[in-house]
Amino acid sequence: MSEPKMEPAGRNEKSFEVSLKRALRMYRQMVRIRHFEERVDNLYKTAQMPGLAHLYIGEEAIAVGVCEALGKADYISSTHRGHGHCLAKGALVGRMFAELLGKKPGYCGGKGGSMHIADPDSGNLGADAIVGASAGVATGAAFTSKKLGLGKVAVAFFGEGALGQGLLYELMNMAALWKLPVLYVCENNMYNEYTRYTETTAGQLEDRPLAFGIQTKRIGGQDVREVYRTAEELVKDVRAGQGPAFLICDTYRYYGHHVGDINRSYYRSKEEEGMWKKERDPIRILGAWLTDTKNVSPETLSKIDKEVREEIESGLEFAKNAPYPDPTEVNANVYAE
Repeated sequence: MSEPKMEPAGRNEKSFEVSLKRALRMYRQMVRIRHFEERVDNLYKTAQMPGLAHLYIGEEAIAVGVCEALGKADYISSTHRGHGHCLAKGALVGRMFAELLGKKPGYCGGKGGSMHIADPDSGNLGADAIVGASAGVATGAAFTSKKLGLGKVAVAFFGEGALGQGLLYELMNMAALWKLPVLYVCENNMYNEYTRYTETTAGQLEDRPLAFGIQTKRIGGQDVREVYRTAEELVKDVRAGQGPAFLICDTYRYYGHHVGDINRSYYRSKEEEGMWKKERDPIRILGAWLTDTKNVSPETLSKIDKEVREEIESGLEFAKNAPYPDPTEVNANVYAE
């Protein structure tokens, strides 16, 4: 089975053009996600965080590019690897850390943890640890939006492993029949946990949504400008009532399936990891474009990095000093026992 064709970053430059202001905002967002996840990794390794986390490092361009194409009122639903989606849609660093540490100011009062963060105020309907479940949440939200005439678009983020879930095909069928305003975003990071996706998924990924008559695009997911421009085009069509769309972004997670997956050499090579980090890093790609074509100085990018690091450390300090929820609240906002 053939591997996805990975075009060099920067192709069709004119069609990916974005304003300097927008590019700098997206750069800051990607750097924020990167440093947040690095601190999460450290929290786990130093036994300061309960449970596991699934790091989004390497995939930042997808969450940032797609969410940049959305309005605040639009919806997203996320996955077990969802910190990047939450931050890109507007979540605050301090409250994110608080949720991971089980603290009361967390978005779910410290009860959801890493894989179940939701923030309805920013349109984030929540992360879900069940593979493919995000598509059900987003499709339902899209149905509500159309039924009530809200004009909102719903985006479901999921990995390529979700293509092995029957639920997704039932949802795409309904969405296509009813022309629901939903965008399905498949983050193909090449591995279903520890197995390369080509060993588990027959045929070409894009053939599956196309079978339902759904507008489908497949792109490299490492250039945030390409992700943003493609998502912007699809969101416009979806919002206009043309029915669902499907966006496949070929990407790569730099680290393990989760923070405990440290030695990955038995299922992928260090050479492969190194190539992606060196040649296809989304922050480096946008940073190079900013300095080479927009005359942004390296000092400006370094300043952004410094400011974000300070924001991350401040947010973490807030979370560490925050109180735990009162034990009497154990049943509050719990909808099933």
